This record gives sequence, structure tokens and C-alpha cells, in this order.
Amino acid sequence: MVNTKPTGTSFLPEETLERCEKGNPTEKVKLAVDPVNAWVDIYEYARKIREGEMTWKDMEKADIDTRVKYVGMLHRNKRTPGQFLMRLKVPNGIVNSDQMRFYADSVEKYGAVNGVVDITTRANIQLRGVKLEDAGDIIDGLHARNQTSFQSALDSVRNMVGSPLAGIDDHELVDTRVLCNAVNDLISMDPETETRGNPQWANLPRKFNIAISGSRDDFAHTHINDIGLQPCVHAETGEMGFNVVLGGFMSIKRVAESVDSGMWIKADRESVVTFCEAILRIFRDESERKDRQKARLMWLVEKYGVEDFKKAVIAEVKSYDRGVEIFDEQPRPTEKFERRELLGVHPQKQVGKVRVGIMVPAGRLSATECRQMADLAEKYSDSEIRLTVEQNAILPNVAEDDVYELLKEPTLNGDSRFRVNPGFIEGNVVSCTGAEFCSLAMIETKSNAEAMGKKLETLVTIDRPIRIHWTGCPNSCGQVQAADIGIMGGPARKMNEETGKMMAVPGCKIFVGGRIGEDAHLSLEPYKTGIPIDDESLLPELVEILKAEFGAVDKK
Repeated sequence: MVNTKPTGTSFLPEETLERCEKGNPTEKVKLAVDPVNAWVDIYEYARKIREGEMTWKDMEKADIDTRVKYVGMLHRNKRTPGQFLMRLKVPNGIVNSDQMRFYADSVEKYGAVNGVVDITTRANIQLRGVKLEDAGDIIDGLHARNQTSFQSALDSVRNMVGSPLAGIDDHELVDTRVLCNAVNDLISMDPETETRGNPQWANLPRKFNIAISGSRDDFAHTHINDIGLQPCVHAETGEMGFNVVLGGFMSIKRVAESVDSGMWIKADRESVVTFCEAILRIFRDESERKDRQKARLMWLVEKYGVEDFKKAVIAEVKSYDRGVEIFDEQPRPTEKFERRELLGVHPQKQVGKVRVGIMVPAGRLSATECRQMADLAEKYSDSEIRLTVEQNAILPNVAEDDVYELLKEPTLNGDSRFRVNPGFIEGNVVSCTGAEFCSLAMIETKSNAEAMGKKLETLVTIDRPIRIHWTGCPNSCGQVQAADIGIMGGPARKMNEETGKMMAVPGCKIFVGGRIGEDAHLSLEPYKTGIPIDDESLLPELVEILKAEFGAVDKK
């Protein structure tokens, strides 16, 4: 197989290339061998390993650590050497039973511990345990099912987040499905060959996140995305469109909430795609190439100033000559609105249909659980499954007459981890990968998050959902600053009874008071620090916070 696509580097202007040449190590790796080559090289690596010509250890360091990330493969070298996380692209978080079974088939051979599937905080899918020799077959299987892993990691536009209730919501303002798929195709579909992998966006300075909200609930969490589209009616014309917020991101050095851009665009496909393309072009060619910590969109917006950045985007869009207009930001609605819940059984706008939200603890699925979810969807929701940024799942379009039978299914009862009506705490736990697989994590998160959620349910009663997020390190992949209670891995010390000395132990910082929805707010300063994560230390702290800040009472 030979690469016939232009390089990602070929789309960069001369001035950008000069900055790349003087840039950080990742930029130099991308210049040495273009990331686009990985889309072909991965098949050759797989063949050579299968035929015994090489092993994964024979790969060049730049390939295994950097370039294969453009195929969506991230080497877990410290925890599972020779095995990879494969991140997909699941626009709007919508999958089907066939795809879910394919995920199960893809990871099952790697064993119950390593071969698992995760739902992410971008309503995406990650396959764990993948070996290089199997990568080509998995990629082909994904492409046959209209999915891809290409351009899902490193300096790429990440999964397109939309509304999990798109098309079924009686409070819907915009159906995000078409828009998410259109922007996903802009990013990862080559318009020349109509194959996955678009070299035009194969050399960005850093990762880039886009979220499109479909209602006032903002289930997409637009405030922590580089581009956030928030539905809003134009005050004069009555036409539906989006107010645009820019620059939200989380990283080890800085966490930033998005800022109002002063712009409003129409909610049609051409306007949304053109607007995103314009910002991506400016970001690709003008953002930082030396300091990766300053290579996110917010830094570029601040360099311009919001008003001048707005002018630059308007000029860029105008240069495309597609008839797309950018208007001034429109007044947001002020009528009282209460954000709705996604777990449980809820009516749809379609008469006789309901949506059924299912808890998937910490977003972790075994191969067996993938198949169980696929079976439920095939039987009750026309094989459709919606993923959420809370790492749970929704079965849409369930007939009202079938709900009783659905709720009696063994998969949703007994020893199963799935629940339709979980407690207000255990049902709202979110977790990053944690130390089980991630070398950056300071603590194990997924198993602790699931276990701690169950234990808290036995200790306190509370009258509303409380979102507890876990993240293993300051990169905050678990988005702890957006949570009611956020638990971030960090240093801690505890008295060792045998030695009588304070010893370093796995610990955490606790954040309190993050909000999502229209009144979104990030909690940037820790509420407490240096708390050991063992039950004896952390449980009493969390119980006290639940009582003091959220009105919980002791369980009778």
C-alpha cells in the first residue's frame, strides 16, 4: 500500500513552516516524516509483525510515540508495553448494535483486564489493549461501518460532541446530528479521494475540540471546548442559529473557561462547516508551534484580542465566497429553564416513544457488556445507542409499551453493572483512564470512582444528582473543575503505624462547585488538598462535603 495523498505539511504557508522548523520536538517529528504517512504505514507494520519480520519494539521511537497517534493509536508503554489504546471518532456519540459488537470482537482477545472498551467524556469510544498486528483489520472494520480512528489523537480535531437527544427532544432548538457529521467529514474525510484521513488538517499545532449544543441544557458542555456553538434565536429575524464561545480547555498548566466571541451564525450546514473551517485555518497557520502549552486556541484569541479575532474570522469566511454571514452575538434567553436528566425513562417528542438512559459505571465496558448493550438496543431501540459526555448510554425511540419488559431485563438488574434508575451519586460518576493504563495518572480512578460512588449511596441521602468526577493528574481528562465534586490525583501523606512516620501515599485534591448547563462555571481552586484516597481518609471528607455543600443527610 502506497500513500497517494498530499502531506499535511504541504498545506502550511511558508511562515508557519519556518516556525515549525524552530518548534518543539513534536513539530520536528512531524516535519521529518509527515503524519499522513501513518495512515498507510500502520498496515505495513501490522503485516511485518504478523509475518515475523519485526516486533513492536523494532519501531522507530518517533513512530510509536508520535506518528501512529494520527491513526488514533496511543502506546501504553509503561502499563501495557506493546499494546495500544485505539481512539475512534463517533460524531454526536451515536453508535449501533453492529458497531458495539465489533468493538467487543476487537478487544476480547486481549483478555478481561486489558481488552476493554471505554466511553469517554466526549461521548466517544476507546478500544483498549489493541496490538499493532491487528490494527489494520480493526481500521478496515471501522471504515466498513462508517467509522474511523484516523485523526482522533495528538494534534487533531477530536470527537464532535452534539446533543444526545438530537431529533427526539421536545425542547430541542437544533438537531445536531447532521452538523456533527458534516464537521466530522470536514476534518477526517479527504474530499479528493473520499476516504478517511484529510491531510488538510493533519498538521495542527495542538488538539482542538468542537461542541455543538442542541438545547438550553447544553448537554455538549460547550464552555470547555475550543469552539462551542450555543443555540439561540436571532432577535430580529427569528431564525435559529448559534452564539459562539471560544477557547475553553483543560491542561496541566492552565484551565480556561470559554469566552464570548461576539459572533452569531445561522444553524444551517454550510454556515457551521464554513465557520469551523475558517477558525481551523487560522488556528493551524497562526498558533504557537514552539511552546505546546500555549498552542491552544485561547492563547491565539488572547493574542489577537476578542474583537480583532472576530474581525479575522469574518474576513476569512468572506474570502471563501460561499455566501455565509457572521452576525453579532444575539441576546440569550432569560426565561427560567431547568437542566434535565439523561438517566432513567423520559418521554420523547414522538408520541408513544421514550428514551431510556442507562448508567455505565465510570464509562467502562467489558466485551460481554458491549454485547449486552447491543442486544438491548437491537431488541428495544432499532439498534441505536446514544453515548453521553457523562460516560453513560441512552436507548432512544423505545416504545412505551415495551418499557416494562425492558426494565425487567437481566442486563439491567441483579449482578449487572447497568442501571436505569441508579442513585443520585453513583449514577453521576465520571472518570478518566487512571493509573491502570495511563502513565501520567498519579492514582487509579475508574475502580475507585465506581466503588466510592456505591459506598456513598449507603452512607447519605441526597435529593438531587451530584456529579463526582475523578481525574488521575492535572491534565484533568476527567474534567474535575466542571464537577459538583472533583477528585484530582495528587500528593498526600499518612501516618504509617509500623514506622510511626508520615509516609507518601496515593492522594488527591478536591474541587467543589463546578457547574454545567447555561450557568456553567469552572471551579479552579482546590477545596481541599493532600487527602489520601483510601476509604478511611476520603470517604469521611466526601460525606462532609455532601452534607455541608449539597444538603445531604445521613442514611437512616
